[in-house]
Amino acid sequence: MAGVIEVTDATFDAEVLQSSEPVLVDFWATWCAPCKAIAPVVDQLAEKYAGQVKFVKMNSDDNPRTPARYNIRSLPTLLVFKGGEIVRQQIGAAPAQKIEGLVQGLS
Repeated sequence: MAGVIEVTDATFDAEVLQSSEPVLVDFWATWCAPCKAIAPVVDQLAEKYAGQVKFVKMNSDDNPRTPARYNIRSLPTLLVFKGGEIVRQQIGAAPAQKIEGLVQGLS
């Protein structure tokens, strides 16, 4: 399935922790300019890695439990999960190459 999926506190475990494929989670907020800056990159990577890596977004303001659970203190934060565990992370905006590096070689 291509594209970025919106997840909530209620759907996070099923969509991310129980996923059979690696998952990049983009923690963001509507007021966050750097979040908006990287959103097109995340969208492009979701298309490029469709079927290999799942891409999801979580609005941290609307879903406070999960960001608190993972100690998210800065936005954007990208966490990559594999087998329910965090394997890579990026805090703050980054160039497209660095974001792509988070998902390369995971599948």
